Amino acid sequence: MIKHTTRTARAVVRELRYRLDVNTLHRDESAEELGLNDIGRVRFRTTQPLFVDEYRRNRTTGGFILIDEATNATVAAGMITGTA
Repeated sequence: MIKHTTRTARAVVRELRYRLDVNTLHRDESAEELGLNDIGRVRFRTTQPLFVDEYRRNRTTGGFILIDEATNATVAAGMITGTA
């Protein structure tokens, strides 16, 4: 699930564009998953429309967290860099 401001919706990762190697800043475009503390760029699809801004314009509406539905634990945090 994705939590954006006060709204929660189901979300599916549509595409993992790349995983960033924090030591070399190399973009690994062949990566198939993100692990603990990994940084990457992903594309989501949500079940409900979310009214978002780019993070650089508005931190409140440009950030989100991902929640595991089974445990209700936060599993990731992210910022919106663009919309498609």
